Amino acid sequence: MNFGERVKQLRSERNLTQPQLAQAIGIEQSYLSKLENDKSIPSADIFQAILKAFGVDVATFLEGVDEKQVYRDLRQVPEVSNHLNAQVNTRIHSIKTWLFASGIALALGMTLGIAGWRGLVFSNEMYSYYSPGVLQAGEPTNLFEKQEYALMERYTAHEITDKERVQLLQEFNKRFAQDYQLLDEYRGQGYIEKVPSGLRTYSFVRSSYARRPQNRWLMLAGVLLTFGGIAGFIVEARLRQVRL
Repeated sequence: MNFGERVKQLRSERNLTQPQLAQAIGIEQSYLSKLENDKSIPSADIFQAILKAFGVDVATFLEGVDEKQVYRDLRQVPEVSNHLNAQVNTRIHSIKTWLFASGIALALGMTLGIAGWRGLVFSNEMYSYYSPGVLQAGEPTNLFEKQEYALMERYTAHEITDKERVQLLQEFNKRFAQDYQLLDEYRGQGYIEKVPSGLRTYSFVRSSYARRPQNRWLMLAGVLLTFGGIAGFIVEARLRQVRL
């Protein structure tokens, strides 16, 4: 739609004749006819009068009007020029927003991907610890490792008989209640942990590598954000193609 067609459209919507509209604008009917047939371009004063006669603003009037004609013929009108500049500023703001958001998404995506791959947040190194049983208050932490030797020393020292040694060892063996813990942090060669029935001493067994589920999710999030950032830059490149 060109400028003249838009004037005709608005005049028709308001059920105005050419003489009536010409009188409302303050121009001759012949000049209005030239405007409606795109044989003349309105001056700034005439354009303002047209907007006032229709009771619309610049944005409403230019809806559907060919953009090329607006830039070619109407940009010299201050109201139109201001409207076009506001549109450009809005597009530039959108471009900057896309660029900033895309950069953040790309940086965050790469960071999460590397963190998940390297196990920087959730360690992929797992540590196994072993506890043979529960200790009672006052018992030494190495009781389960040394009890058999302690009974043998008592037997050697003739403090107990061999039968008593075997019986005491059998009774003690009933206390064995093995427990293993697989941790994502290293607690040294051993640590003590309180349990409802007493204490447990855990000794380091070995370390192993295992890709944790949390790291898989981090890598997935990283890939999605990275692709989102790249897509954002592509969209930004298209948005950048505005007419200043």
